Amino acid sequence: MIRKTRIRLRSRKVVFLVLVGLFAIVTQLVLSQGKRLAREQERQTQVIGSDRLVSVQPLPELGQLCEVLPAAPQEKLVASLQQAASGRPSSASVDATVAAARATLNTIPGNRPPVRTIKDPYASFSAVTVDMTRNEIILQDENLFQIMTYDRMANTPPTATMTEPKRIISGPLTKVEFNCGLYVDPKTGDIYSIANDTVDTMVVFSRDQKGNVPPARELKTPHRTFGIAVDEKAEELFLTVQTPSAVMVYRKLARGNEPPIRIIEGDHTALADPHGIAIDTKNKLMYVANHGSVAFSQDGKNFTRYPAEGGGWHIPDENERRKFMAPGSGKFVPPSITVYPLDGVGDVAPLRVIEGKATQLDWPGQMFFDEEHGELLVANDVGDSVLVFRGSDSGNAAPIRTIKGPKTGIRYPTGIFLDTQHQEIVIANMGNHSATVYPRTADGDVAPLRTIRGSPAGKQALDIGNPGAVAYDSKRDQVLVPN
Repeated sequence: MIRKTRIRLRSRKVVFLVLVGLFAIVTQLVLSQGKRLAREQERQTQVIGSDRLVSVQPLPELGQLCEVLPAAPQEKLVASLQQAASGRPSSASVDATVAAARATLNTIPGNRPPVRTIKDPYASFSAVTVDMTRNEIILQDENLFQIMTYDRMANTPPTATMTEPKRIISGPLTKVEFNCGLYVDPKTGDIYSIANDTVDTMVVFSRDQKGNVPPARELKTPHRTFGIAVDEKAEELFLTVQTPSAVMVYRKLARGNEPPIRIIEGDHTALADPHGIAIDTKNKLMYVANHGSVAFSQDGKNFTRYPAEGGGWHIPDENERRKFMAPGSGKFVPPSITVYPLDGVGDVAPLRVIEGKATQLDWPGQMFFDEEHGELLVANDVGDSVLVFRGSDSGNAAPIRTIKGPKTGIRYPTGIFLDTQHQEIVIANMGNHSATVYPRTADGDVAPLRTIRGSPAGKQALDIGNPGAVAYDSKRDQVLVPN
């Protein structure tokens, strides 16, 4: 560790033991891979440039840079390393050692604050639904992990910082994380929330719940579940899964580890990173919005769930999925909307596909089907627009209406809902902390009827979502963060 120009080492004995344990593990791995290393040595390596010192910068006086492990965690960490190094380490033992090391390191109290923090302090709305019975708009906030309820007629004044919600559901007990799908039961007012990344759980909250409360019901869902739709008459719950691409159909009141009653998945489905889903119960159809990426399994097929012994379906967990999927395999296809029978199951081909340049589809997100007028409404994320298609459209069909332009206030729309009682379209905009409302027949660059803001006017969202790395561009003096 470097502090100004002096080098200070603390707990030399602990560091030595840790290094010995790590060295033993590495030695075992090297010996077990001797043949592979021999082949690697035969290859010609090109050396580019040379090592050189670029610069030395003194660090600020912000306290000790490295924390010393307390005695008990020291002993636990060293013991786990020595145990793993005692024989040829298996992947399971290495995983256990890494988990133990992480758990140990997490016990160290930090006392050095960051120099600065890049964080969006405002709500970014990822999904929307309207409780028409109770005259409320409900919004998902994927940035701060909240579910927020507003009066349907709320309209943030231009000079106001934001509109305060009527109630908020948020906190660690709620299991609301990376929440991207939203549904409200028209009879009970129960709120269904989909988590896309970390908790792999659909949570349901009753009408009167608020704050940091446990959900009234939970359903274990596959990793990267995104969209939700419900057939109230059949009491069936439809969920899209991004990868491996699938549509899962559950009982509406399913809970715990209950398996789906049917699954749409496979090479013939043309599913490709599905996001939004909408159903037409009148014509018994299902519409799925696809971003356009496909991952393949080890045998070259896009099919990873299979019937389980004793009935139901076997759904691999994340570790099993990683072993099953072929590393680096897959392909990209154009964004699309695929149409299936409502009772479709297995590797079923779509009845129709809406796809092509004229469609303007660009990362289509959530959708809503208007059964009364036979129209499909699409939140077109990267296209900064709302697209409306006929329910019967197919191929390279142009939308019959498009809401797009600077007057609309639309920015990275991911959520959409049609209030059929008041004939209004409500949009969740992740790009500018807002939800905007339009007449059902709106077309072109039209101003919204009302706007609910979760931030000061004109505040652009940072769009930081589950960042996996960070880099610094020294030429442009910029921080690069892939999400």
